[in-house]
Amino acid sequence: MFEKAQPLLESYFGYRTFRPGQEQAIRSVLQGENTICVLPTGGGKSICYQIPALILPGTTIVISPLISLMKDQVDALEQVGIPATFINSSLTFSEANQRINDAKKGRYKLLYIAPERLESQEFIEDLKHMNIPLIAVDEAHCISQWGHDFRPSYRQIHSLVKSLSQTPIVLALTATATPRVREDICNLLKIDEESTVITGFERENLSFSVIKGQDRLKFLLDFIKNNHHEAGIIYAATRKNVDQLYERLRKENINVARYHAGMGDLERNREQERFLEDNASVMVATSAFGMGIDKSNIRYVLHFQLPKNMESYYQEAGRAGRDGLKSECLLLYSPQDVQIQRFLIDQSSDRSRMTQELEKLQQMVDYCHTESCLQEFILRYFGEMETEPCGRCGNCTDARVSIDVTKEAQMVLSCVIRMGQRFGKTLIAQVLTGSKNKKVAELGFERLTTYGIMKDQGAKEVSDFIEFLISQELIAIEQGTFPTLYVSPKGKDILLGKQQVYRRETVQVKQVSKNDPLFEELREVRKRIAEAEKVPPFVIFSDASLKDMVAKLPKTSEEFLQVSGVGEHKLQKYGLDFIQEIRTFCESNPDYQSEIEAEPAAPKKASKKGVNDSHLETLSMHQSQLTVKEIAEKREMAISTVENHLIQCAQQGLNVDFPSLIPAEYIPLLEKAVNEAGRNRLKPIKELLPDEISYFMIKVYVYYLSKNKIE
Repeated sequence: MFEKAQPLLESYFGYRTFRPGQEQAIRSVLQGENTICVLPTGGGKSICYQIPALILPGTTIVISPLISLMKDQVDALEQVGIPATFINSSLTFSEANQRINDAKKGRYKLLYIAPERLESQEFIEDLKHMNIPLIAVDEAHCISQWGHDFRPSYRQIHSLVKSLSQTPIVLALTATATPRVREDICNLLKIDEESTVITGFERENLSFSVIKGQDRLKFLLDFIKNNHHEAGIIYAATRKNVDQLYERLRKENINVARYHAGMGDLERNREQERFLEDNASVMVATSAFGMGIDKSNIRYVLHFQLPKNMESYYQEAGRAGRDGLKSECLLLYSPQDVQIQRFLIDQSSDRSRMTQELEKLQQMVDYCHTESCLQEFILRYFGEMETEPCGRCGNCTDARVSIDVTKEAQMVLSCVIRMGQRFGKTLIAQVLTGSKNKKVAELGFERLTTYGIMKDQGAKEVSDFIEFLISQELIAIEQGTFPTLYVSPKGKDILLGKQQVYRRETVQVKQVSKNDPLFEELREVRKRIAEAEKVPPFVIFSDASLKDMVAKLPKTSEEFLQVSGVGEHKLQKYGLDFIQEIRTFCESNPDYQSEIEAEPAAPKKASKKGVNDSHLETLSMHQSQLTVKEIAEKREMAISTVENHLIQCAQQGLNVDFPSLIPAEYIPLLEKAVNEAGRNRLKPIKELLPDEISYFMIKVYVYYLSKNKIE
């Protein structure tokens, strides 16, 4: 049956090839296998069930918790001529009844439903009168209590499958599932773990950055003004923060919308529609906004405050660049955000998960303070250990000078020890800055030699520096109601002068993409058509399709059909409008085509990892037999950056001297630990080794084994 898939992809959706993972998932489904598919946000999960739905007889049921996504997807399917509908709480009783009756008559290829419908026995009886070959479970992580968005109604899905006379195939889809959550999904939906399609969590078109120690509001305003022609989302932690930002942006004459749970349904829906229809360029919202928003032309997602965990962050940030074009994901960090999130976790009714939630929050804080690759940090969180620096995130492309902060680090570490390693960050910062706080005096800390040793800095600045030391694993945290800090073994090496600590300097605001006059004209054509058809503009064509039109300048129907995202159906409906606009523009701008052709081609994927060939300079020093520490000192870089450069060089097949990176006496210990724990994850190996054997040494050893095919 799979031979039918490619022609359908081209004729309905306008794509010549499948994206990574799509073909494998579709083949698995068409072979009758229950399947779990883990693709990153924007990776094209919907194609994995929409193509099988067109091939299999009957109506495919799509279970989704996202009301707005249902409408967007049904609109998009109807635009390309595929009969589809949805049933959820936005419909009246008579509307829902009419749609279920039409579904029983086989009038739809896809029926989207909310999971809560499965709690109605009457609705289950209606489904029994339909021919259902496939049940697609979108946002499948909602079925797991270990997921970040657990929905009890998802537990009804297996009962539905058992109740149908003809057992349907089950396809579970998610973008943010850790290994534990994936295991839970497979157990609850009876999916063989061998039927797992996972392409990796990396989004190669997204660039991640963390902005610390800067005026957040000024940075935000500068960024929005610098990218005023692009659509973006700004996430804030509370309703109050959203309202304050919304009013401030309005005063700056920015076309902004807002969304949070404290607003009425009508106002929320109106604001959401303004954003989807490109009538507002910026959406300021709490995490209540965005689940299932299919708007593909969001060029940036900016978190004004720290999210509570990595799953939430990656899902929210992943709403940028769903069309595959380059987009920015920025997190504006302030230490006070941690207290806000601690408070929100503390207010949670589920006390049994508090320790787990606090650990996840700390991992977000570590993310904000790491100076290694940000994308790599995220991938490791989701269980990917064979990673390399992305070459495009804020840390990888950071050209700022690294400053030696070893002396300041030793001051902080010494203070932590002298205070007995049983207090939190705030009190430590107060002691270091010479605070007259009553508690400092009561505990006698003004008598410590480290009292006031950093009085030339503010408590907030020192507090932020302590967070940086935590992210570098020089200070560790004893979790509890009141977390306490203690010096780690790595931190003790700093105190003894065995290692140095480097920290980078301020981040400049950048423009996400350059303006192109024809692209702006085509956006206007798209908006005009969308308003006439009463659908969001991205449903007509994505920004990626418009960019491809700019690159190819099609002037005939045959040429227009070669544009990515253009199928026969859309050619017939919209081709003439866009072709005419392109012809008119090129006639008025005769030099435009030659300018487009003269532009340098985008670099190929194989070379994307090199950042100004900085890693090659590191390699040259390594081949001159300098140690990692010596290279870091000469290049004024963090040791972790040098280590990442060497791993990067090795993965590009360059000549790295592996034996020189691991002391000979450690090899037997590494061999024993790897034999015992396996090679898939680094942490279990690390736990079997002494502290002096670093993660870098483990990575080098494991990579050496793989490269030389040593079993």
